[in-house]
Amino acid sequence: MTDSLHALSPLDGRYAEATALLTEFFSEFAFLRDRVRVELNFLAALSKTGMIRPLTDSESAQLEAVNLNFSSADAESILDYERKTRHDVKAIEYFIQGKLQSSSLQDLLPWIHFGLTSEDTNSLGQAIALKESRDKIIVPALQLLITALSAFAIRYKSVPMPARTHGQFAVPTTLGKEFAVYVARLKKICDDISAYRFEAKLTGAVGNFNALQAAAPQVDWISFSQKFVSSFDLEPNLFTTQILPYDNWIRYFDLVRVANSILIDFAQDIWRYISDGYLKQAVVAGEVGSSTMPQKVNPIDFENAEGNLGVANSLFVHYAQKLTISRLQRDLSDSTVRRTFGTALGHSLLAWNNFQSGLKRIAPDEEKLTAELNAHWEVVSEGAQTILRAAGMPDAYESLKEQTRGRVLTEADYKSWVASIDVNNEVRAQLISLSPHSYIGLAAELVDRLLADEK
Repeated sequence: MTDSLHALSPLDGRYAEATALLTEFFSEFAFLRDRVRVELNFLAALSKTGMIRPLTDSESAQLEAVNLNFSSADAESILDYERKTRHDVKAIEYFIQGKLQSSSLQDLLPWIHFGLTSEDTNSLGQAIALKESRDKIIVPALQLLITALSAFAIRYKSVPMPARTHGQFAVPTTLGKEFAVYVARLKKICDDISAYRFEAKLTGAVGNFNALQAAAPQVDWISFSQKFVSSFDLEPNLFTTQILPYDNWIRYFDLVRVANSILIDFAQDIWRYISDGYLKQAVVAGEVGSSTMPQKVNPIDFENAEGNLGVANSLFVHYAQKLTISRLQRDLSDSTVRRTFGTALGHSLLAWNNFQSGLKRIAPDEEKLTAELNAHWEVVSEGAQTILRAAGMPDAYESLKEQTRGRVLTEADYKSWVASIDVNNEVRAQLISLSPHSYIGLAAELVDRLLADEK
């Protein structure tokens, strides 16, 4: 049962279309293909050490063809070997031997997987998947989301709205500036994700090059390892046991987890803005918000995003807890965990797509925002007491506190208070100029400054 209706994971079923791009990097097929690539490249690299004969141009092309033309039938062939060996990397070795058996490369079959341990092949294969998926899927998807958020921030940079601190009405802000805060946070983490360097290893069974050094002490295996790992644009780690310490990969996942946590924060804020009526949602003909309440338009994109971000982050946290630990030089409990990398990244990608969809359906309800601000003139008390302090009034804060603390002020209340205090005309004019709609500081300018390069 391979159709989406019978898939066990929703990423392979209900959400398969949204996450399909990641299968190119984290499916079982992709893992087999990438490890075949590593093994073929290793054989070619050995031919340049003087240990074995050089490859002809046609032989190099033949190895490249096996890699480029790797097919589902090839993957099935490896799985057939694995059913007998119960060892996935040995199955890959036998598959490559079978591919080269009747060629001019037949004499080099004993050199396939020469002196390696499975984790040399596995760590390189998975590091390739992490790097290439980052470059082709993860970063572009996050950048698209940042671009959408930036456009929203610019569009509504001057739309005033009430801000809340501790859940209480505070001073006004603008809708665009509140979005810009999240844009700034995401841009920083996206830059870190984009620049991240992934590690891999080629150090042998317990990390000391034992077999390689014993068989060919004349070769500088440390330099060979560094050069080979670097050929995949990866960082070589020379200090390993049988497995690569996963600290480096975990730090990458932590960056994605932080991006997701930022978006959980944002999803909850948007949910509240919708709930309070500050944001209105587009009504789409034919859609239903409730099986029984026909009036409802639910913020399902942001709710789904929050849920998927939580699933992804729970896996990222588990990686940090599990993959930093290995009994002695290795145990196998990491292997099954590492096969879920695509799941964690898939739920992240799905959530980011949810955000993109949700952003297209929301806009500020400016009438609601205006009414809310009009009803709460106490929000300008910060500005008023600061103007009075600048004018030399020693009890400015206390005066405003007496007038406003725990109270809701109307425009008439505020202006009556301004008329009653003993200040000169210049200061009174400053106080009168304050309003919940205009008291937004440099919110619009801050948005412009953040997004100046994107206009």
